[in-house]
Amino acid sequence: MLCIPSLVFVLIFAYGPMVGLVMAFQDYKPWLGLTGSTWIGLDNFERIFQYEGATQAIVNTLIIAVSKIVVGIIVPIVMAILLSEVRNIGIKKSVQTLVYLPHFLSWVTVAGMMIDILGLDGGINHILTSLFGTEPIYFLGDPSTFRATIVISDLWKNFGFGMIVYLATIAGIDPSYYEAAEIDGATRRQQIWHVTLPCMLPMIIVIATLNLGSILDAGFDQIFNLYNPLVYSTGDIIDTYVYRSSLLNGQYGFGTAVGLFKSVVSLILIVIAYRLAYKLANYRIF
Repeated sequence: MLCIPSLVFVLIFAYGPMVGLVMAFQDYKPWLGLTGSTWIGLDNFERIFQYEGATQAIVNTLIIAVSKIVVGIIVPIVMAILLSEVRNIGIKKSVQTLVYLPHFLSWVTVAGMMIDILGLDGGINHILTSLFGTEPIYFLGDPSTFRATIVISDLWKNFGFGMIVYLATIAGIDPSYYEAAEIDGATRRQQIWHVTLPCMLPMIIVIATLNLGSILDAGFDQIFNLYNPLVYSTGDIIDTYVYRSSLLNGQYGFGTAVGLFKSVVSLILIVIAYRLAYKLANYRIF
């Protein structure tokens, strides 16, 4: 009985709209509807690779998503190890709370902060011009810096959440391993390298393989709130391209085809990721 409201919600908002996927195979016209629009088969999917904007959006998505995954794994691991070495409980809890708090902020809020901080007259440019005498940098309007800005801001917002998983893994390591290593004369750095990291490896493998399923998800909320026409060449991703193509330009069939293409590829990658997680780390959903 408790599950019924959730099931109804999922059926209405997750599975119900899937009827509209038929638009991917039509020259869809809103005034004709799904039944009256012309059936064109796979023409919309062929256009994905014919339009320069669509292929560029796929490339941008892969570059941004892979960058986020890589730094989103490495930095939380390093921070978790460093924080686990802190012996003062008060300092440890304070740092953990500070780095975890940004995870609860919406991208609308974070984007507003970033626009103020990274603008031409923002705090970062004020520091650069005052201390180093450089010209102001338009971080959110320069294609050469936009991707790095996106990756770094995503890392700042979310690495604290990932760090908690690794901290829990470190806390679960048997202390006798460290005692044995210490008896053998291992330094603290050697204990981290030969005890901590090997014990963390199964969790690292699980998280890395599961992130493979989101390789085509570069973060619509973040980029939609930060990008502009100046950075379409390096910042436009599949989700924002679908939004502009379908809702703003009225190419509903083409936009649906791009979205369906992304969903199918993501489904395949998720299946592969779970297979890898099971084989490499014996990870199972149930």
